[in-house]
Amino acid sequence: MSNSPSLPVRVILASQSPRRRELLTLVGITHDVLPADIDETVWPNEEPVPHCERLARSKAETLAAQHPEALVIGSDTIVVVDGDILGKPRDREEAIAMVTRLSGRSHVVHTAVAVAHQGEVRSGVESVGVTFRDLTPELIAAYVDTGEPMDKAGAYGIQGFGATIVERVDGDYFAVMGLPLGRLVELIRGIGYRYVFGPVTA
Repeated sequence: MSNSPSLPVRVILASQSPRRRELLTLVGITHDVLPADIDETVWPNEEPVPHCERLARSKAETLAAQHPEALVIGSDTIVVVDGDILGKPRDREEAIAMVTRLSGRSHVVHTAVAVAHQGEVRSGVESVGVTFRDLTPELIAAYVDTGEPMDKAGAYGIQGFGATIVERVDGDYFAVMGLPLGRLVELIRGIGYRYVFGPVTA
């Protein structure tokens, strides 16, 4: 649409997540997708929030170094329960174990977002409480067998079938999906651009 917002520079999303791409498109930010190849290993004694933000910044900085003309958006999402980071499950059994662990209780989703452009990097983290319904083993197995959990941190996706197993979200829903849009707009503003409901200007 002619009145859709678009930044006056090339925008790169340093992620192959279809959810993040959908969210950028939702708010009218035209972009290219170029996943960043970085080491996502948790450092010894690294806490969840710093880990999450470090990865988002690393993704953005890596692509910004390769494409200095572009504004690069990096993001990372982790699920934390009992102080443990739940990444993407390696197989069906691990996915079942993750969802079983989350059943009937609350956990925290941390999503970091970073914006890099011309040597400047801004970043932040949104932390959201999510509570699952009580789930039977049969329901958990059926959900995992949809295949939806296999490429998602914590083995669930709130925007798909997983919406039916979530009881409550306390915070930014879009952060749970993988990209906190309000925080992103603030960071874009901090880097020198202005998002409005129309053209975006420097």
